[in-house]
Amino acid sequence: MESGPAIFAGTAFTLFGGALLLWTTVRTLHREPVAYGVAPRTAVALTSLFGAGFLLLGVWCFARL
Repeated sequence: MESGPAIFAGTAFTLFGGALLLWTTVRTLHREPVAYGVAPRTAVALTSLFGAGFLLLGVWCFARL
């Protein structure tokens, strides 16, 4: 009964974290701002941190199955 929500949450977190890391990487390589109004290094650091966090949270959800 609990595997359905865990699979959904793991998929959502993993896809969002991976997409956030990919988006941050592409924006950084093209030298475009990651977030407007924020220092570039701060924006890259925070979005990378949150992307990795969501990716790890998704992996943790899959490991709980």
